[in-house]
Formats: sequence, structure tokens, C-alpha cells
Amino acid sequence: MSRIPVTLLTGTLGAGKTTLLNRILSEAHGRRYAVIVNEFGEIGIDGDLVVGADEEVFALNNGCLCCSVRGDLIRIIGGLMKRAGSFDRILVETTGLADPAPVAQTFLVDDEVRERTALDSIVTVVDARNIEARLADSDEAEEQVAFADTILVNKTDLADEAGLATVEARLRAINPVARLIRTRRCDADLGTVLDGAFDLDRLLGLEPDLLDGHGHHHHEHDQGVGSVSFRIDRPLDGRRFVDWIGMLLAIRGADILRSKGILAFAGEDRPFVFQGVHMLQEGDFAPAWRPGQPRESRLVLIGRNLDAGVLRAGFEGCAAA
Repeated sequence: MSRIPVTLLTGTLGAGKTTLLNRILSEAHGRRYAVIVNEFGEIGIDGDLVVGADEEVFALNNGCLCCSVRGDLIRIIGGLMKRAGSFDRILVETTGLADPAPVAQTFLVDDEVRERTALDSIVTVVDARNIEARLADSDEAEEQVAFADTILVNKTDLADEAGLATVEARLRAINPVARLIRTRRCDADLGTVLDGAFDLDRLLGLEPDLLDGHGHHHHEHDQGVGSVSFRIDRPLDGRRFVDWIGMLLAIRGADILRSKGILAFAGEDRPFVFQGVHMLQEGDFAPAWRPGQPRESRLVLIGRNLDAGVLRAGFEGCAAA
């Protein structure tokens, strides 16, 4: 049974998430979305915004998704699974007050949810004019940026070019691998935003110096959030990798916000796509390597106080004999 892709939409209060969601609900994009909206502290989405569309909108307005509503989220998804086939994808919008980690973990920790859905991407909307202030006074804002696969730098009409460059540099310092898209009123192409941004090859193509000649790259953010990235052109021993990453996340998972990779296992003709959220992880084999795609293993870790040397040694220790 195929797993239903899930896009998580997050961002600080007032960044423009509701504007983006309204576009998804009202534009003729040809897809059927089941939409789950956490309305705690935000303006809700009225049903009449959906004009001639097939989407279903579920509102969770009795708390924040990352705490009291998580059980409700699991129950709603369980109900949706009984009607799978009536929609193509699931879109979850969190309140701007939410830490995205527990929400993302919902799709990795619950057996039924994990079996039927696949966390496809995390989209974060930021207010170009106010994001630096939010990063200074809100841990959740930093978490939202760090977890993102795609960041919409919204309200660009309210900032000049120098200001936008400063904002993007700050976002890159926190998350060097996310795709940055400048928008006004979240006017990005929806196909680009919603089509599975978890694509490590594409991310590395956008940041060609992410991996240096020594097989790793380390970027340290001044507040402790940074990334380490590794590449090995030798096949990995699948069991060694599973054991190593499992132990690493069990011990350091509180500090490792996100982990993602495309891996080449010895004796296997298909790439293994891996991603994790704190201690939780999931992975599966993709159908095939793309034409011209190098059969090498690439791994990116984003988190706090990461020791690049120790992590590189552990990853390289997973190489097959």
C-alpha cells in the first residue's frame, strides 16, 4: 500500500502561513489535499475559502499541535486513512507558537501513521522584515528555520535588497541546506513549494560547497545551531549504518534537530533514503538511482554542538569492508 505524502507548514505568527494555505485551498492545482489546521492563536480558515475544490479542512483549535493537540492529530489522521483514495496528500499547518519537532515526530512514532503516511517536506514561512527579531526572542522561530526543507522569505516588498541579503545570510547560518524562495504574499509556484522538498541531491546542488574535499563540511551558527555533512564514495554496510545512527540518535537526539541522507548500501541496487527528527528516524529504498546520479552516500545533520570530527569518524566507520 502506497504511503500518502505529508507536508508540514510552519512559521512564526504573522509570517504568512494562512496566506499560503489560502492559495493552496483556492487555486486550481489539480490535487486533492486533506488539510489539518491548528488555529490556536491565529485567524482561522473559513470553509468558504474552498471554492470548487475537493480538499477537506480539519481545524484543531483547543491548543498547540506540539503539545495538547497531538493526540487529536493522530486520531484525525487515523480517520483519514479509512478514506484514503479521496485525497492525494495531507497538509498540516501548525500554529506559529509551535516547535515543529513533536509535530514531525507524530509521523514517525505512531505505528499506524508511519505505515500509511510519509513526511515529505517541512515548509517554513518567515517574515523578511521581522524574522531577525523573532530569532532573537523566540526559540521556536529558530527551530522552525532549522527544520525546514523549504523556506519562503515572505513580504520581500517590505525590505530592501541589503536587508534581504542580511536575512538570507542569517537563515543560511542556521540551515545551510534549505531551499530559499523569495515571495510577496507567498506567491511562489505551488508545485515547487509542495513537491517533496526532501531531495538531498538537489539541496547539495544549490550549495555546491556544502561538502568540501575532505568529505565533510561544518558550519557553526553563533547560537549553537549548525550543520555537519558527509559524503562517502564507498558502499556502506547497511547494518553498521543502522546500528551507528540508531545509537547516535539515542544518545544525542535531543541536540540533533534533523538528519537526512541518501545512502548506497553494499549489495543493494537502490538508494536508501533516510531522515530523522531528534531521536526518531525512518528510511526506505527509493525505486532506483536516477540516470547519472553518483552512487555515493551523503548525510546531513543539523543540530547543536555537533563535533564534526567524531561524527565523520562514526559515519566513515560504516563503510563496507
